Amino acid sequence: MKTLPLLLATLWAPALALAAPAAKPDSAPAKRPNILLIVADDLGYTDLGSFGAEISTPNLDALARTGVRMTSFYAAPFCSPTRAMLMSGSDNHLVGFGDMAELITAEQKGKPGYEGYLNDRVVPMAQILKDGGYRTLMAGKWHLGVPEQFSPATRGFEQSYAMVMGGASHWGDQSGIVALDPDKPPKAVYRENGKAIDIPRDGFYSSVAFTDKLLEYMKNGEDTGKPFFAYLAFTAPHWPLHAPDEDIAKYEGRYKEGYDRLRKERLERMKKLGLVPADTPVYEGHPHWPRWDSLTPEQKASEARRMTVYAAMIDNMDRQIGRVLDYIKQKGELDNTFVFFMSDNGADGNSVYDVGRTREWIHKDMDNSTANIGKRGSFIEYGPGWAQVGSTPFKLYKSFMYEGGISVPAIAWGPGIGGGTIKREFAHVMDVAPTIYQIAGVNHPGTQYQGREVLPLRGKSMLPYLQGKAPGVRGKNDVVGWELGGRKALRKGDWKIVYANTPWGEGSWELYNITKDRTESRNLATAQPAKLKELLADWKQYVAETGTLEIDNLANRPGYSNGGKYYDDLSIEVKMQPREVR
Repeated sequence: MKTLPLLLATLWAPALALAAPAAKPDSAPAKRPNILLIVADDLGYTDLGSFGAEISTPNLDALARTGVRMTSFYAAPFCSPTRAMLMSGSDNHLVGFGDMAELITAEQKGKPGYEGYLNDRVVPMAQILKDGGYRTLMAGKWHLGVPEQFSPATRGFEQSYAMVMGGASHWGDQSGIVALDPDKPPKAVYRENGKAIDIPRDGFYSSVAFTDKLLEYMKNGEDTGKPFFAYLAFTAPHWPLHAPDEDIAKYEGRYKEGYDRLRKERLERMKKLGLVPADTPVYEGHPHWPRWDSLTPEQKASEARRMTVYAAMIDNMDRQIGRVLDYIKQKGELDNTFVFFMSDNGADGNSVYDVGRTREWIHKDMDNSTANIGKRGSFIEYGPGWAQVGSTPFKLYKSFMYEGGISVPAIAWGPGIGGGTIKREFAHVMDVAPTIYQIAGVNHPGTQYQGREVLPLRGKSMLPYLQGKAPGVRGKNDVVGWELGGRKALRKGDWKIVYANTPWGEGSWELYNITKDRTESRNLATAQPAKLKELLADWKQYVAETGTLEIDNLANRPGYSNGGKYYDDLSIEVKMQPREVR
């Protein structure tokens, strides 16, 4: 019997043109396509085999080989703003996530677009598809509002099983990730169809549980005759790093050579796959962080174990995706299903230890000894060393507007989409919703919905581009901007400006020709003052259109993305002895 990756490779055929002319009155109506939207959490650009990784991801690789790999697909540098744009097709500053809800400042609080939940100016994707006759199903991370009134159940999902916060333990202890009081362990909030639930304490692993629930929902609606919109939003491989023992064992010993060796291996694979030019340089990492050779043997052992668990999480996630594709195939629906996969931002090299009193809680309650990494009772982060490998060949990682923070792996697969191609033109997470609407044959309502004023789409359909009927998604003069936490960027054609505070950036606007210098190694702000001036004028227009608040010194706020103590904490944790965890 053929494996699922082989089935995918042989099944794909451009048999159904999704944008074909309407059928004649005397012909049978075209069957409406199903839609499967999959989002990984904090997955780095090179963390899939089809994007250069050594990690086993056969199901996603099969989609990539027989579908479209998008090498210039962009998200926000943080998870909830990306998800807000994904569900709305508009800019995060307009739809409620001008900043992370957890990080809203006094100056931002109460301002339009900074509500910290998907606001009422949005008609969410699931609602539009539900109105259009789709079954709307969701399992996984929501992060678009914690209270019941902002849950997936109120945003168009008929069935939903959601971890509604930014992150959680992957085991069944329902532990959260940010502690304000070290004596009161944080608890993650899960909701099913809007109502708070407790997850099973035993037999729960996030990637498996979310997949189980989505498959349950899909099976329960089989007799309706309706096409499905299924949203599978993994929390893997977001920290804390947890994986089953059998998955960890598969990668034991693989990462003992460290960051530099793995970075070079991945870049060479990327070149052979045709993902990057042959002359792409190796990014050696930000000078703020130590090199592998400077670590102690104990630190190296802990770091190698962390990457081992991280790889195991991705391996497991890929198998769960295979289960969903297997089910769709068994029902005879795979050749009538559009699949889109993406990560929500770049790999994460920041530290939640610096938020609230999380460091005290972790060091007091958790067993982060090297032997316990990945197991119950551990709370381990990915760290800046491995994150910069995951972003290869780009600069930095999640929370920054450099390519390493906002350029993410994306795969599109389905009928009418050119198989086995690599698409290199710019596309954005805002473009997913209008693409899905075109595939589904539904329309966004524009500026009015059920008697209230709503936001129009800012994204554009990628479908003609994916089908090879258009050279790109946007014109050379189209502008897309980013801002979060005072860090900023703007893309226009071949050019990009980016701002990052020191020591991470130069503390002033930088200018790059991004098509010639994707690694952002040659700042042209001084050499090209006219181009810088042009893009800064575009930036002012973007700020005016989106209501973006520019707050002095915001980029320097202490905590998560400005912390520099990862290796200090590592030095403490490598000395930990295994212990009984509360």
